[in-house]
Amino acid sequence: MRGNIIMADEDLSKLRIDKSAVYNAPAKSRKKIIYLTCAAALAILIGFLFISGVLSPAVKAQVASVSRIYPSQTFTLLNASGYVVAQRKAAVAAKITSQLVALYVEEGSQIKKDAILARLEGQDVAASRNQAAANLDQARAELTDATASYNRSKQLVKQGYIARSDFDSAEARYNKAVAGVSAGRAALKSAEVAIEYTMIRAPFDAVVLTKNADIGDIVTPLGAAANAKASVVTLADMDSLQVEVDVSESNIGKISIGQPCDIQLDALPDLRFRGRTHMIVPTADRTKATIMVKVSFMDKDRRILPEMSAKVAFLSRAIGEGEMKSFTAVNKSALITKDNSSKLFVVLDNTVKLIEVKTGRELGEMVEILEGVKAGDKVVAKPPDKLRDGSRIETEEK
Repeated sequence: MRGNIIMADEDLSKLRIDKSAVYNAPAKSRKKIIYLTCAAALAILIGFLFISGVLSPAVKAQVASVSRIYPSQTFTLLNASGYVVAQRKAAVAAKITSQLVALYVEEGSQIKKDAILARLEGQDVAASRNQAAANLDQARAELTDATASYNRSKQLVKQGYIARSDFDSAEARYNKAVAGVSAGRAALKSAEVAIEYTMIRAPFDAVVLTKNADIGDIVTPLGAAANAKASVVTLADMDSLQVEVDVSESNIGKISIGQPCDIQLDALPDLRFRGRTHMIVPTADRTKATIMVKVSFMDKDRRILPEMSAKVAFLSRAIGEGEMKSFTAVNKSALITKDNSSKLFVVLDNTVKLIEVKTGRELGEMVEILEGVKAGDKVVAKPPDKLRDGSRIETEEK
């Protein structure tokens, strides 16, 4: 009996629980669940990326720019380039050869007609004038005496107190004195004109463009002498400024006298000036096949200067009130309507983002953008139907 108990104890001591068998099955199940979960998540992620366009093929799209435009650009018939030119301009010179002793103006000085610009040395002509004035005084004194003698002789000859020959001598002296006074006046006038020649005056209301001579220079009408200056200053009438542009012969039919124009100066790119066609010069430049057209400014501005570069837009109608200011605009083909609002696909690197914008007036093919994007932004023109927010695009500049 005891032996049986010992054997039973030995059998019990040999009993073992296989723990690996118990835990292995649940671990494999957990791994399988994890794998399936990851696979499902990956599939969802891939599907989302495809739907969002990240993994989808790039969409070919034309790209346009949001820009600042002026209303006149939407009814422009023709554009041309040229320069601002003063139609009344003068290089003011002296009428005599002399030394410049005074200069009263400088570049930019605004002057009135007949204002003295400069003065030349004129001591010799001043002396001649003084001499002429003295000779005139002497001639007048002689005339006074001759007149008195003539009047006395006229009375005496009537009464028979003097011979007729004495009266004739008195009359001849009187006539000579009258001629002497006339000659003296002419000589004095000539001397005064010579003095006036030493004063260089403005021929019209103008602005001084350049100063061509300095005090001490020898000024001569022809400028032929060595180191001599022909003109003292160059003037321009700023009220006569016009833009001269060359227009192709093939386009001249689009232009007419009085046609409204929009003028832009390269020096003032943010401004526009109203203008109108003043003249179509009746001759062509056969080397360039162009015709010169002159455009006048309707509004004066002191910032407009001769020789500035300018661009002229010839318009189909006059510029209305409120059409002189620029605005942000985009081609209407870039706009799409979604959820009762206007939107644009804005290009960010090689993807697009759908942005809601607020629109304003329409002018031709352009639509004003009040909010949402700014000038310089790139947008998709004529967005394809398959384009989505976040889609990759292959850009084509429009």
